Amino acid sequence: VQLQAFGGGLVQAGGFLRLSCAASGITFNIRTIAWYRQAPGKQRELVANISDVGYPNYGDSVKGRFTISRDNVKNTVYLQMNSLKPEDTAVYYCNAENAWYEHYWGQGTQVTVSS
Repeated sequence: VQLQAFGGGLVQAGGFLRLSCAASGITFNIRTIAWYRQAPGKQRELVANISDVGYPNYGDSVKGRFTISRDNVKNTVYLQMNSLKPEDTAVYYCNAENAWYEHYWGQGTQVTVSS
């Protein structure tokens, strides 16, 4: 499984971005897909994940602001990020888990929110 993340960039506080994570290769057995983020000097944290049937789960810091969605035909997961805050600045990584609980990581995309 290969994962490619798109959509990062620089935005002002209060703005929005949409990240995309496109999966390719052996994708038929992918179950949960997640977005994680890692800010400088901090541990990687879960932002949101979504099951293969579309059930979402969010980290406390992004609830009500971010929305994760999934297009199983396109093998793509989206993260709509609204009301962005400077503390959302991080490298965002997508992660896929297959039916055998194996994990795959994308290359990361930088999100920078200016105050």
